[in-house]
Amino acid sequence: MTSTKLSYRYFNKNLFADIRFWILVFALIRLYGITNPPLEVAHNWRQTTVTMVARNFYEISPDIMHPRIDIAGEKTGITGMEFPLFNYLIYLVSLIFGYEHWFGRLINLAVSSTGILFFYKLVKKYFKPDTAFYAAFILLVSFWFSYSRKIMPDTFASSLVMISLYYGTKYLDKKPSNTNLLLYFIFGLAGILSKLPVAYFWVFYVILFYSKSVTLRRKTMFSLVSFALAIPVYFWYFIWVPHLVEAYGFWHFFMGDPFEKGIRDAVTYYPRILNHFYESAIRYSGFVMMLAGIFYAFLKKNRILQAIFFLSLFAFTLIIFKSGRTFAFHSYYIIPFIPVLAIFAAHGISMVQNKKFVFILLLLISIEGLLNQWDDFVIKPDEKALTQLEADLDKVSNRNDLIVINSDYVPTPMYFAHRKGWITSNENLFDHSYLEALREKGCKYILVLKKSFGENIHLNKKILFENEHYKVYQN
Repeated sequence: MTSTKLSYRYFNKNLFADIRFWILVFALIRLYGITNPPLEVAHNWRQTTVTMVARNFYEISPDIMHPRIDIAGEKTGITGMEFPLFNYLIYLVSLIFGYEHWFGRLINLAVSSTGILFFYKLVKKYFKPDTAFYAAFILLVSFWFSYSRKIMPDTFASSLVMISLYYGTKYLDKKPSNTNLLLYFIFGLAGILSKLPVAYFWVFYVILFYSKSVTLRRKTMFSLVSFALAIPVYFWYFIWVPHLVEAYGFWHFFMGDPFEKGIRDAVTYYPRILNHFYESAIRYSGFVMMLAGIFYAFLKKNRILQAIFFLSLFAFTLIIFKSGRTFAFHSYYIIPFIPVLAIFAAHGISMVQNKKFVFILLLLISIEGLLNQWDDFVIKPDEKALTQLEADLDKVSNRNDLIVINSDYVPTPMYFAHRKGWITSNENLFDHSYLEALREKGCKYILVLKKSFGENIHLNKKILFENEHYKVYQN
């Protein structure tokens, strides 16, 4: 009996101290409502721009070099954007099972969970195992928790780059295996193509390049492979994206502002920007431990952490300045920086000797982080009503009929309408010349949203369909 009890305690102790267990637990938790439509309050518009492209790959053309969205009016919808690897994976899965938007949730959840495992392995290479565990656990319950199941490329791309970092550092500071170098290239290219700002992670290689233990040959080979990686990234973002915009006449993708403007915006909106670091990313309790971690890093003269602090802060500040106002008003821009915050918060916790107090700190960070994200797992009834939009429009129009929707700049209703056309403001819908111009371009119907994403208005036109959530006018 005593032997059985000891084995049971040993099993539980090792199980709960294994980050793979917690990655699995939180992955299972996030399966709740995994088939929900992309109608969460937080950034549903960003998700539907992803699903539009994936569905168009499936229904119109699988040409990955020409992604298209549904809000370009009478145009083809082809436009410049992030390299649509994530969208294309949704399309490839749809070839087997038929199109479903929630395939994107599953893909992101799988890749982002794997990314946390490699983040743990990466941190463990240079810090104590406890610090690596705390960092990965904090990342699990951070902003990452909800966004790693959204149909967005942010945690997806960050995860790919962290996997790349693991293999890249393994090539430099361990046996120079060509396999490690190849995996560094593949995952790095996929990650940066999927989301350009995650390239800031590359500054961390500066630390290894200053290491005398890394031979000149390895540094040279690594640099050549990195240069080869940068070529397709440069081509896509700085040659192909502008070409698509010019050739097909529709601008959609934000490539940043001039630094001068971005710096002015950052100064103007600095309270909102700072808010992303302490409220959005790891919440208040995590932020306090992060400050403690930074303090101890400098007090104890931890050179690696000091280098991570200065390099990451410098590189990510450039991203903030390039993004400007957009960074301030879009909280998900902080996602690539959360792993850095998690490392410092973990370092702060690692200074605590009492394991019971460590448990309390992790529990507090978890509760605060998860409770503030649970709303993302529930779709409000008014938003959920949009899932019937396509079926109701099918009663009065064909799929290829162009429509205009009063959702202002939000594309979400157009995705659920499963049509193409324009999104605009209520004010424009009262402008007879505006509607006449759209009619000449082929716009046949006007969709007025009464509650979600729009406001009820009355037009002097024939109503073809109406319910409590929306109505359809003939243009």
